Amino acid sequence: MPASTPSPEILAFGEAMTLFVAEASGDLAAAERFQRRIAGADTNVAIGLARLGFCVGWLSRVGDDGFGRYLRVALEAEGLDCRHLVSDPSASTGLVFKERAEGGADPHVEYFRRGSAASRLSPDDAATVDFAAARHLHATGIPPAVSASCRELSWHMLDQARRAGASISFDPNLRPGLWASEAEMCDTLNAMAGCADWVLPGLAEGRRLTGLETPHDIAGFYLDHGAKAVIIKLGPEGSYYRGGLDGQPTSFTVPGIAVREVVDTVGAGDGFAVGVVSALLDGRSPREALHRGNLIGALAVQVLGDMEGLPSRARLDELEAALPAPD
Repeated sequence: MPASTPSPEILAFGEAMTLFVAEASGDLAAAERFQRRIAGADTNVAIGLARLGFCVGWLSRVGDDGFGRYLRVALEAEGLDCRHLVSDPSASTGLVFKERAEGGADPHVEYFRRGSAASRLSPDDAATVDFAAARHLHATGIPPAVSASCRELSWHMLDQARRAGASISFDPNLRPGLWASEAEMCDTLNAMAGCADWVLPGLAEGRRLTGLETPHDIAGFYLDHGAKAVIIKLGPEGSYYRGGLDGQPTSFTVPGIAVREVVDTVGAGDGFAVGVVSALLDGRSPREALHRGNLIGALAVQVLGDMEGLPSRARLDELEAALPAPD
């Protein structure tokens, strides 16, 4: 990459994986044909923000193999700045296989990521990141679950972004199977959420992490721990906000957007994050941010693939102009 290329204004990090989606519905054991795509919650958000015109830097590792080369080309084609994407000759690229679900059901997914190149990420991989140029960092709970060194990187990214004055969004994105214990998962992710400005859990995630039941109480937990605003995903019912980003403490719910057909639910939460984060960075109100999050989340579930439904800025402008403004 030319030395004159400006440093990214938004930073994202984690594991991008090569995804294979079965072309026909049914058990993966019977699938014979697959479509190759990109997978990874952190990657989905990075791509979504890049499609909306933001300069997004992607920090990760891939194997020095065909799958890693595919990911690099695909991510750069999406507009991501991959100067901090390392090709690791000593480990392979993570793979994920997904069933073709029917009737809007959650598809079964199988991962092959143990010992992957991305699991070897550490703070050393961020040694040349220009945090001073960063306006925003998006982080999730997946990297700290992948390995101890990835967890160290997560803390480093949060700390450096905070020191540089960048805003931070944090989506827990629970992966319980990757953690040694429930207590370790909850303690770590709640502590990381407390370092963020905007915390974006799903309702079930918030209940599991905090032991509290209502959106109001879950949001209060994270506000007490240091967050400025908490935006809770409520699925088809929409989303809930509690915080003070508009200058005064407030809370409200924004209804979801109806869709004709749910094709694939994977990536809906990432689409929601793209909408909320982009709107807040655009200077929109919290209510408008939740409305955009609901909109992009609805787009995500209507297509096959984790990030294929994420819109361009022009398409988003068309959709927002056609929809009534949030109350």
